[in-house]
Amino acid sequence: MPEQRFVETNGVRLNVLQDGPSDGPLAILLHGFPEYSYGWRKQAPFLAAAGFRVWAPDQRGYALSDKPDGVAAYALDELAADVIGLMDAAGSDRAFLVGHDWGAAVAWWVAQAHPERVARLVVINVPHPAVMLAHVRSSLAQRLKSWYIFYFQLPRLPEWTLSRGNWRGLTRALTIGTRPGAFTEADLDAYREAWSRPAAMRSMLHWYRAIVRRPPPMPAEPRITVPTLMLWGVNDLALTRELAQPSIDLCADGRLVFFEDASHWVHHEEPDRVNALIGAFLAGETRAPAA
Repeated sequence: MPEQRFVETNGVRLNVLQDGPSDGPLAILLHGFPEYSYGWRKQAPFLAAAGFRVWAPDQRGYALSDKPDGVAAYALDELAADVIGLMDAAGSDRAFLVGHDWGAAVAWWVAQAHPERVARLVVINVPHPAVMLAHVRSSLAQRLKSWYIFYFQLPRLPEWTLSRGNWRGLTRALTIGTRPGAFTEADLDAYREAWSRPAAMRSMLHWYRAIVRRPPPMPAEPRITVPTLMLWGVNDLALTRELAQPSIDLCADGRLVFFEDASHWVHHEEPDRVNALIGAFLAGETRAPAA
């Protein structure tokens, strides 16, 4: 049965959903904005049943986890160090990493900086950091799609606007352009409760502020040596499909699967297919199950 436990890592205490056999291979699931560990409710039980030891943290700043002060506390290197600390706390030399949105950005960075600690990598709807940086610099279309990143740099105003009307702005971020039924009203209530915790919204937005104000230096060699699976919902309103192929081209052993009728929230919209692909990939299978 799944349970919640607090785990000390990198100077913070993270709330971690844990499921699956204690002696199974460790799979760490990293959520994005504006979700928390609850965002893996359709994947964690599947992977646990498949024999994986599943850890899905509320990443720093989210839900029940610590919310340190200051933008610097949310720099990408700090977020990656949290993940390495989780592996250490689990007594595991390596882990399978699965990330979506910001969680995928962290997973990319861990695989880049600590490839010896990552068994296999699954990223959902976020490009390789070097590809994202290049496209934001060179593509007006992508800069326009990424307008919210620049808006989030403002002090206090984003926190206020996103929370108005019972968190109308954030619920729209989850549901606009998303397949009907992907998020139930009960799901949205769970998210609203998490967003309402003291300092949560400030801390969640600090992830965006840190990547602009304290960007990590890009490595001279951006190639990812860890076996990588990228899943991409084509109807993503914020990120174009043109970001996907260049990202997988930076992987020595990479595979890309497009979901033509899904959005940024593909793991909520098509959980069965997503689970089958992730399960097969983590198990080392080279052929994908039928769509």
